[in-house]
Amino acid sequence: MRYFIIFMLSFLAKSYSQNITIRGKAHASHIGKEIVLSDYTDYITYGIMKESADTVDSNGYFELKFQSSITKPILINIDNLVGKIYVQPNFVYGIYFPEKDSLTNNQEGTETIVDISVYGKDSTELNSLIIDFNTEYNNVFMKVKDNYLSPSKLNPLLDTFLLTCKKRYVSIKNTYFKNYIEYSFANFYSAMSRGRNFLNKNYLEGKYIQYDNYEYMQFFNAYFKGYLNAFASSKNGGNIYNSINQFSDYQDLKKQFKSDNMIFNDTIRELVILKGLLDFYYSPGFDQMQVKGVIEQIYHESLIQEHKKIASNILQTINHLQPGAKAPDFLANNKTGTKTYLSSYTGKYIYLNFFSTESEISQKEMKKMVDLRKKFNDKVTFISVCLDDSVKNYIEYLKANPKQDWIILHQEKNSSARQAYNVKSLSGFFLINPKMELVQSPALMPSEGIEYKFNALFRPRKRNVVIGIR
Repeated sequence: MRYFIIFMLSFLAKSYSQNITIRGKAHASHIGKEIVLSDYTDYITYGIMKESADTVDSNGYFELKFQSSITKPILINIDNLVGKIYVQPNFVYGIYFPEKDSLTNNQEGTETIVDISVYGKDSTELNSLIIDFNTEYNNVFMKVKDNYLSPSKLNPLLDTFLLTCKKRYVSIKNTYFKNYIEYSFANFYSAMSRGRNFLNKNYLEGKYIQYDNYEYMQFFNAYFKGYLNAFASSKNGGNIYNSINQFSDYQDLKKQFKSDNMIFNDTIRELVILKGLLDFYYSPGFDQMQVKGVIEQIYHESLIQEHKKIASNILQTINHLQPGAKAPDFLANNKTGTKTYLSSYTGKYIYLNFFSTESEISQKEMKKMVDLRKKFNDKVTFISVCLDDSVKNYIEYLKANPKQDWIILHQEKNSSARQAYNVKSLSGFFLINPKMELVQSPALMPSEGIEYKFNALFRPRKRNVVIGIR
């Protein structure tokens, strides 16, 4: 049995390569499943990066380790159940991961937030302080009987609660918790439409940018949400469209904001532009290739390392899984347990889908694929990947569905298949051409009309009968 510490203690052995350890126990319903610890790549793209994983053993125990030089929130998930705790360097944590709430419908794999218990924490430990703060906040606002109070009435309540918190936590020395309170209130006031001048003066102007602070960046993103788009539509911002769509020129784009007093220094300006460009990439008013070109300029020209990192992450986000991009390869097991690569099936179009035996919708789509395969088998290789943790469930499914006789694989534990295709639910479809390039990403499901796409791809071309033209 793995030794399980049910309390938290300082981790003094600095020689370890992983300076944060999480030892935990999960509810019995999670035995045999993979538990994953993830971190955010940055707080503009909010990309998720897998840092550590373990399998919950027969007694429910697991251990996760990773490296960090700063205090931060991390995500821990089993299947689609996700919890968040805050960790700091050189600590060992003992946690409990709860069971799935039977009242919550998680069938389609949408993320469900769970509360992870941290054992042995005293009243001054960061997670304990955050719980205490959130409890106090709920105690104040749960007493408000009128659910339709205007911001003008709610803001004074926030002001009073802020004074209460300053008194309650006056002796707390934890720097991260002080920031947590400050920017939690910044987010509260922002949600209550407190004036932009008030928010700017109290929470932005004269303060350094806290790129690695979750609460600060939540506020930053809320404050500048839609900012570039609004400025582009203003009297002074009309040239933004030319800077991007016509010239794809970062230096020209920066000049458009010189007259904007709300962006008070070059560092803030560049970060706001990066955030806005990510939004513009998905906006119909902007040319995606031109937007991408400006982001690439920022990546090469910026003198700020945090901005280069964010620009790089944005480029990875918009390049990954785009039609025309290389289809990610992965390794999975077939029904005999033999490992096989997706790339070993090249030669025809590939209609790839992910499914679970626990999802009714994905199973319905699998049944619809039976007729599709009969019609297009000579032109399309159908490949399905079962996302179930249990090999037994996978094998039983194959036996129970003999008509589904195409290539049906099972993702092995710690497989990169699901992550490679960013499948966040219990189903997902992709169309890949013979060169292993993505044609549709995501692709239409059978029920959405992928057959029409196949018909268009493989329709025999009529011979031109106009004289003199072949």
